Amino acid sequence: MKIDAHQHFWQPLRGDYHWMPKDEPILNRPYAPADLEPHLRAHAIQASVLVQAAATLEETEYMLGLADATPFIKGVVGWVDFENPDHHAHLVRLANHPKFAGVRPMIQDIGDVNWMLRDDIQWAFRAVMDLDLTFDALGFPRHIPNFLTLMTRYPGLRVVYDHCMKPQIRDQRAGQDAFADWADGMSRLADQTTGCCKLSGLVTEAGADWTIEDLHPFAMHVLDAFGADRVMFGSDWPVCRLTSDYDTWYETAQALTSHLNDAERADIFGGTAARFYRLT
Repeated sequence: MKIDAHQHFWQPLRGDYHWMPKDEPILNRPYAPADLEPHLRAHAIQASVLVQAAATLEETEYMLGLADATPFIKGVVGWVDFENPDHHAHLVRLANHPKFAGVRPMIQDIGDVNWMLRDDIQWAFRAVMDLDLTFDALGFPRHIPNFLTLMTRYPGLRVVYDHCMKPQIRDQRAGQDAFADWADGMSRLADQTTGCCKLSGLVTEAGADWTIEDLHPFAMHVLDAFGADRVMFGSDWPVCRLTSDYDTWYETAQALTSHLNDAERADIFGGTAARFYRLT
């Protein structure tokens, strides 16, 4: 089964996508299953993982409703309020839904880089682990040391690092060194934790007019550090449309993994996600 391990649907009129620029025509419009399905069909992708894009419980309910009505959505990564212990009850309830896979706090948007280490939110990480749910780690390279601390504290937490931890490829293209510290941090995450990594988001972080050569060293490092059995392809559609389109990114990911054997590519484009999210 080929799987897109990271995509979004949203309806801006719901009013809780607070990060979304109101004057951004690519993002600020509805995206529904019917918009994505032709792209999946074109590449024989049978399943997807729908990931939260709003920091509200209501959006999680909205996504589960979409999943109930859409056969190709095999898993949903939602959101609960880590700052509110009362949301433990919501987490327990959501865990009973057959397509609810886990949670993703929007750490990249939180000003305090040490937020994830605060004492008052540790209940949530323990609950995710105890309920055997997944944790999508969304952050930037500056968050890597704290993610390493967190995953060392909770070795039983099933974690995947979203978007290769967003290396700032556009800075590398501009002549700054955005590779060395990021690469060292990713190697530490790969070596010292059991986490997986999503091969996604690179085109967005590369900026306009990117080339495959811009992405190549970053993708190769992730593949070498984590190995194919811990890497999963994600489109990050429709966010990827800011600098690419679904077909171009998919074909680029195919090219970036062309040196691997069939079994390794099968892991990246389906097997790793199926195992991690326990998709059926």
